Amino acid sequence: MPSDGSLTLEQIDGEAWGEPPADASRLVKTGHELRRKPVSRLDAEDLRLLLGQRIGVEVLVPYALSLLETNPLAEGDYYPGDLLVTVLELPAEFWRRHAEPAARLARVAAIAGTLDLDAHHAPADVISAALKEYRARRG
Repeated sequence: MPSDGSLTLEQIDGEAWGEPPADASRLVKTGHELRRKPVSRLDAEDLRLLLGQRIGVEVLVPYALSLLETNPLAEGDYYPGDLLVTVLELPAEFWRRHAEPAARLARVAAIAGTLDLDAHHAPADVISAALKEYRARRG
């Protein structure tokens, strides 16, 4: 993770994806665009989209966790908690390889589990299912 967050994913990983194909979906076009945005300027929706597509996971998880530590129900374009659900759904192997971020996520998940999701207009069923699956994978 860059110390100042001013670098883009392209600068960090050294892979320039260039322009997306002319017939690319909106998702693909957005992914290409976001790889050229400074990481520190990515918002909850940007992080949700990139992490959901497994783009820049190693770099972006710490930024997502910082947001979630401030607000476990940080919201992208879909619903309160959509970023949390995306992070919870990252492969278990990632969390096994990264102890410090895994501990941070465990703390966020514990807090999220105590929230009144209905009061936050968050989809309790979706978030509860993601938390349950996450806990099952942790053992």
